[in-house]
Amino acid sequence: MSDEKGSSIVVIGGGISGITTAIEAAEAGHSSVIVERNPYLGGRVAQLNRYFPKLCPPYCGLEINFKRIKQNPKISVYTSAEIESVTGSEGNFSVKIKINPRFVNSKCTACGECVKVCPVDRSNSFNFGIDKTKAIYLPHELSYPMRFAIDQSPGACPGKSCSKCVPACKYNAIDLDMKAETVELKASSVVYATGWSPYDAAKMDNLGFGKVKNVVTNMMMERLAAPNGPTKGKILRPSDNKLVKTVAFVQCAGSRDENHLAHCSSVCCMASLKQATYFRESDPETKAFIYYIDLRAPGKYEDFLKKIQTDENVIMIKGKVAKIEEDAETLDPIVTVEDIVGGKKITQRVDMVVLATGMEPSLKVANVGTNVKLDENGFVDAESQAPGIYASGVAKRPNDVTTSLQDATSAALKGIQSAVRR
Repeated sequence: MSDEKGSSIVVIGGGISGITTAIEAAEAGHSSVIVERNPYLGGRVAQLNRYFPKLCPPYCGLEINFKRIKQNPKISVYTSAEIESVTGSEGNFSVKIKINPRFVNSKCTACGECVKVCPVDRSNSFNFGIDKTKAIYLPHELSYPMRFAIDQSPGACPGKSCSKCVPACKYNAIDLDMKAETVELKASSVVYATGWSPYDAAKMDNLGFGKVKNVVTNMMMERLAAPNGPTKGKILRPSDNKLVKTVAFVQCAGSRDENHLAHCSSVCCMASLKQATYFRESDPETKAFIYYIDLRAPGKYEDFLKKIQTDENVIMIKGKVAKIEEDAETLDPIVTVEDIVGGKKITQRVDMVVLATGMEPSLKVANVGTNVKLDENGFVDAESQAPGIYASGVAKRPNDVTTSLQDATSAALKGIQSAVRR
């Protein structure tokens, strides 16, 4: 795990920022370790259908980065892992990591024979619960590591009382006796690339999530539109699998609200503009209504905003949504919104509503066993950390992917400086 100076750069989080930080440091000659709580790398980017503004899929970039990781002996990866403690000082940190059992070892070839005999279904967290997988599952098609995992949370795999997957695996890759283990690493620096979680839309009672069947979040929308998603890229509303002809986007769903997330989540406007193109491409008759407080498309993204504004079937209305209700017979969502420019109240019936829920920093709710300093919104306060402690990407502030990549390179350089000063 150690480079010539005796310690590694430990990166907490295996999303796009964490991956980039580790790769950049390793390709400059310094050992790096990625610690990821999920059983796969890629983070939120792996769940996206497309990036904005080029509207290209993220899988190609992830595949290249996974290849760089595989080919570089200076990069080590722990998945299904969590940080128990970070102690010490710059150049001489001690990082304790708990590796949770995935019950599938490195012999797995991802052949899928185990799935055929598994009798238990579990909610598919990768698709935000829209569909189900078996209790033994491959996280997604480009999963790294390309290895199955077993969900032994309550209601999922019953463990050895079933064991049907064990004889089905001819590679002896399934180990239901696998236990958690703890490893301790020396680190010259620690980089927090812990990313974000979608804000819990159920906390906003007026917006109907969880009560109005055809209200989804923006990240659920990404999975619905993705070719490898639960509907194979067809945008079908959850209640009846009907093709969506009219959709409403509700901006700042939880963001810029002292009762929820006080900060602006930065990318929500661009994400909704991008998602409007998903509908327009799928059916030129589809209409998209975007209800916003203000449209934030900084710098290079202004051209993308202007392009979408030329589409007469994308209707942008400045106004805050007051409530979303459900027609009991058709299950259509009914949106009530204040039209600020028109000076009137609007009631709009649509097939589906997409809530542009904001970015909540993962560290705000996660226990990472450290005393890393956070700001008032739960992001890492980069300026007040002890020497050798850094942050990257959305761990620091809401960012788009491009900015997160740039920030990750900066974090790698800072981590290298700590190693050199050691």
